[in-house]
Amino acid sequence: MFKGSMVALVTPFKQGRIDEKALGELVEFHIRSGTSALVPCGTTGESATLNYEEHDKVIELVIKYAKGRIPVIAGTGSNSTDEAIVLTEHAKAAGAQASLQVSPYYNRPTQNGLYLHFKKIAEAVDIPIILYNIASRTGVNIEPETFVKLAGIKNIIGVKEASGSLEQMARIRNMCPKDFLLISGDDALTLPVMAIGGVGVISVVANIVPRDVADLCAAFERGDVKKAEGSHYRLLNLVKAMFIETNPIPVKTAMGLMKMCEPGLRLPMCEMAPENREKLVKTLKEYKLV
Repeated sequence: MFKGSMVALVTPFKQGRIDEKALGELVEFHIRSGTSALVPCGTTGESATLNYEEHDKVIELVIKYAKGRIPVIAGTGSNSTDEAIVLTEHAKAAGAQASLQVSPYYNRPTQNGLYLHFKKIAEAVDIPIILYNIASRTGVNIEPETFVKLAGIKNIIGVKEASGSLEQMARIRNMCPKDFLLISGDDALTLPVMAIGGVGVISVVANIVPRDVADLCAAFERGDVKKAEGSHYRLLNLVKAMFIETNPIPVKTAMGLMKMCEPGLRLPMCEMAPENREKLVKTLKEYKLV
C-alpha cells in the first residue's frame, strides 16, 4: 500500500493563508501523474509554521481532495509526545491511512526516550505509523537497534530514512522484519535505497516532476534496472537544485516559476538569494520545466 513515489506535499499559501484551491489542484496533479501516496504536513509542507487549526485543516483538505484514490500519510509528529498523540488522533478521525512521525526535535532524547515516545503514540492511536529519521533536522539519530525494538510494535510499519547513511539503512533492512518498510527520505538516494530493499521514496522533487519519480520507482520494481538508472541520473541535477537552500525554499520557488502555485513561504523561511535563484532557473530550463 505504501510504496513507490510518495510526495512530501508543499502547503501552498496565498496572502499568507492556506490556498485551498491550489492545494486541491496539486492533489489532482499528483493523482494524474502516478504518485502513490500524499504526505501533507511534513517538513516540505512547512508544518513547523502551521498553527494547530491550519495543520488539521491541511490534512482534512488533502483527504477530502484525494477521495480515497491514493493513501494519505499525515505528518503528525512533534517534540511533545502528548501533542503528537492529539495530532495523530485527529488525522485518524479525518480518514488518513497512516501517520508520519518525525523523531522529537530539540529535546535530544536518548534512544530509550525515542522508543518510549513512539511506543506511547502507537499504543494511543491505532493507525499505521511510519517513523521519520532525519538527524540533520532533529539533532538525534534513531539507531538500527532502536528500530528493531520499534518494529516489534504492531502498528509501527516502517521508516522514512533520511540519515544519508546507506550503511545504516542496510542495517535496518537486515535487522528488522521483512515487512518493515524502508523508505528513502533523500531524493538522491531513491535508487540506492531500493537496491538494498527499500520500497520507494517520500520525495521533495516529486512536487514538480511526479511522473519522473514514479517512473523511476516503477521501473526498478519491475526489474528494469537500466531504465531506473537512467531516470536516477537524469534527475540528479534537479534534485541537487532542490537543496541549494533549505527545503522547501527551492521547491516552492520552482513551483512559483512553473505557475503551479504561489511561491509564498512563512518566516523564518524566506526568498532565495539571487545567485541561488539563478542556479535554480538554469536547472529548470535544462530540464525544460520553464
